[in-house]
Amino acid sequence: MSSSDTQTLHSFPPFFQILQNGVVKRFFDDKLISPTNDTPDSHGVITRDVVVPSENKVGARLFLPANSDPTRKLPVLVYVHGGAFSIGSAFSEAYTNYVSSVVAESDFIAVSVEYRLAPENLMPACYDDSWEVFKWVASHGSGQGSDPWLTERADLTRVFVAGDSAGANIAHDLVIRVGAGQDGVGLKISGIVLMHPYFGNDEVTPMMKVIFPGITGYDDPRYNPAANPGLMGGIQCGKVLVCVAEKDRIKDRGVKYYEVLKKSGFRGEVEFVETKGENHVFHLFNPGCENAGELMKSVVSFLKN
Repeated sequence: MSSSDTQTLHSFPPFFQILQNGVVKRFFDDKLISPTNDTPDSHGVITRDVVVPSENKVGARLFLPANSDPTRKLPVLVYVHGGAFSIGSAFSEAYTNYVSSVVAESDFIAVSVEYRLAPENLMPACYDDSWEVFKWVASHGSGQGSDPWLTERADLTRVFVAGDSAGANIAHDLVIRVGAGQDGVGLKISGIVLMHPYFGNDEVTPMMKVIFPGITGYDDPRYNPAANPGLMGGIQCGKVLVCVAEKDRIKDRGVKYYEVLKKSGFRGEVEFVETKGENHVFHLFNPGCENAGELMKSVVSFLKN
């Protein structure tokens, strides 16, 4: 291997760099943890992993409150992790702990999506993988699905979608697809939670040009939904919660999303929460702080009421 092969072709800290030979090196390594299987974690939640039947064999981590009434059906939360479409994992310690705490507080079943990451898998792979997981969840609506937790314990008349940062972007796309009736899923979404959503910048960034070569520009409906108010009015769910952090440099796009949605003709409820003095996804990095606890209360209240 020549020295030129290992020279940097692209570098996008704090996410990843691509070498001339095509090797991808990430600046941040997620600490992955195994599912608990039959043993409840510190939140009293059991977790296990599945491979969703699809061409790309997408993964997911399932969460079930261990002490919930076995005779009662539980609402479902489909969660999409963040990480600039290029880092992060449903199997990481941070996301497993966060989703587990939401499940414990809300008494939900959760399905956390393990989509393929860019740049090895160029966008829209992350959107399509998340859609495959959502369709798989929906396939249990007839009581004939492959997963016993979803078949026996899930109330698929109460399904919520949530995500943070890039995951919130993907969550929005899922709701748009459901509203458009793609693939005849036939599953209604009760609500969507967008945590510190990433909806682009005033220009398409160099990194986005690399990982999403099909992007149509600043107003691409996946990159910047608020630039397409007609599509926003087509969101088909009962209610939307948009959460932002005061010091987050991408906060303005979340605020704009909220404002455009309220004016778009959307018939559901729209809620907005801004956490003062905090930065992007602070609740993942410092889950024990007071503001993270208050944000958790807002999310759980939205899911349960």
